[in-house]
Amino acid sequence: MSESLRSEGGEERSLICLSGAQSPGAANRFNNSVERVSFSRDELRSLLNLYGRNVSTGAWCDYAMDFLYDRALFSIYRANSSHALYTIEKRPSLRNKQGQYLVVNRQGRVLKRGHGLERVLRVLDPGFALVK
Repeated sequence: MSESLRSEGGEERSLICLSGAQSPGAANRFNNSVERVSFSRDELRSLLNLYGRNVSTGAWCDYAMDFLYDRALFSIYRANSSHALYTIEKRPSLRNKQGQYLVVNRQGRVLKRGHGLERVLRVLDPGFALVK
């Protein structure tokens, strides 16, 4: 938004209003034609349901989401940890190959890879165990 103002000397000056805390250079950086990869609403629901169940048991404490040009990341943290315990990645470039979803542990080892998010998340949510 831009407004014209007159100074005391009669000069016309422009006032440019920027919303948010971003600088004009930062705002222009996101206005390109390349879309960032993100999670859909259903994918976020699945991720947050799994996260909520594990927070209630005390296993997990925090999460972070990163949306990059080639992948989206959902990182899960344990209490007082600076490194992610698990990272769930969505890489659309691998959609026709091994599958666009993968779960990576703290050491960088791929625990599960596949085409469906629900199926990949089962590695983190083993469910019920048989008790004798």
